[in-house]
Amino acid sequence: MDINVLGALAISEHGVSVTPTAPKPRQVLALLALHADRVVPLSALTEELWATTPPRSARTTLQTYVLQLRELIARALRQDPPGVPAGPGGRCSAKDVLVTTPGGYLLAGGQGRHDVKEFEHLAGTGYRAMDAGDFSGAARRLREALALWSGDALADVPAGSQLTVEIRRLNESRLCALDQRIEADLRLGRHRELLAELTVLVNRHRTHENLHAQFMLALHRSGRRGEALEAYQKLRATLVRELGLEPSVALRRLQHSILLASPESTAPAPAAGPAPERLAPAV
Repeated sequence: MDINVLGALAISEHGVSVTPTAPKPRQVLALLALHADRVVPLSALTEELWATTPPRSARTTLQTYVLQLRELIARALRQDPPGVPAGPGGRCSAKDVLVTTPGGYLLAGGQGRHDVKEFEHLAGTGYRAMDAGDFSGAARRLREALALWSGDALADVPAGSQLTVEIRRLNESRLCALDQRIEADLRLGRHRELLAELTVLVNRHRTHENLHAQFMLALHRSGRRGEALEAYQKLRATLVRELGLEPSVALRRLQHSILLASPESTAPAPAAGPAPERLAPAV
């Protein structure tokens, strides 16, 4: 089974889509897909569908949704592609794919691909490369991880409480990977290439300090110190107005460094050595 949730929901078996169009079954399949090969308790599925006020028929209705999903899976399994056994040991029925357990349901991923697992593997490889000072390798792996995304996680699925938490987790993981990929590119001296991307990101994430720090640094290293300082003032005004907070000490230190920087300091940082333990690399 191929599982894609980093964007629109797309689940397929034998290359045939098993993604339902009705909202409630989509929620059920999305939650099962996120936890593929693990049991999703009935309580979690019930809360996802009906929050704290499930109807008396909740269990029966959930069983109906599961049956609808199994019908889609069974139709896909009947395609019977080469190399997939239909006898003992093979995935011979929809119940082998969407499994009923004593406490809930389990979606068996089999040998198919799961975009979340691929993303986590590539991102983890990228983070380890950053820790080792391999900024080129880190940028490459993190770029590959981010290329798996085609939009916000489960962008076309109505989300209840369970999916909302999972979507936030995945989107935060994406933002962390993006942050580290930009950090790696900055350390490789790609500050001018980053300006257009960072311009969009700081407008989308108006209170994200690290993205603003990277934007300030890219502007400064591109010889645009005045704009770097303007970016700081704009962020500060937003933080004070919306959150009642001043910028962090690390960001204020970066602003101070840019204020005092000599023209030579716009050169890119050396692309070797471990990343420093601070908000952004030195000016």
